[in-house]
Amino acid sequence: MGSADELVTIVDQENNEIGAAHRWEMRARKLPHRATYILVFNSEGELYVQKRTQTKDVFPGYYDVAAGGVVLAGESYEQGAVRELEEELGIGDALLTELFDFYYEDEHIRLWGRAFSCVYDGEMVLQEEEVESGEFIKVDEVFQLAETEPFTPDCLKALRRYVEGGT
Repeated sequence: MGSADELVTIVDQENNEIGAAHRWEMRARKLPHRATYILVFNSEGELYVQKRTQTKDVFPGYYDVAAGGVVLAGESYEQGAVRELEEELGIGDALLTELFDFYYEDEHIRLWGRAFSCVYDGEMVLQEEEVESGEFIKVDEVFQLAETEPFTPDCLKALRRYVEGGT
């Protein structure tokens, strides 16, 4: 089964589960769903920024300040975060800290996100279908880079809230 056929948790405006849909249908109909955002820091306080592949179904080729993705049907936010961190970056043993929930909507997506953070200094094993490259960068440099390069707007919203002390 390809990622377009994955069953995704669908929610209402208050983040209550109301069903499930295939990822392709969720994207086509812009159905509200759940997503995870994991801010991966190293012990120096730098943030891991990854470049998305050109084959991603939304925001292809953009930079991402968080690992993560859609929550699948039957998954909790926490289960989705653990799965996505392992799939995208090969991190299977990091201690996740839950940060906050937030709503995001634009012309492409409507979602309820849950942000997490972790500290990791080990080797990254990038998922070649989703992540083209990545590196640790100081957070203030991320915002400077975002002025000239395309970044996923939902991830930037999560990072801004984190930096502002969001809970």
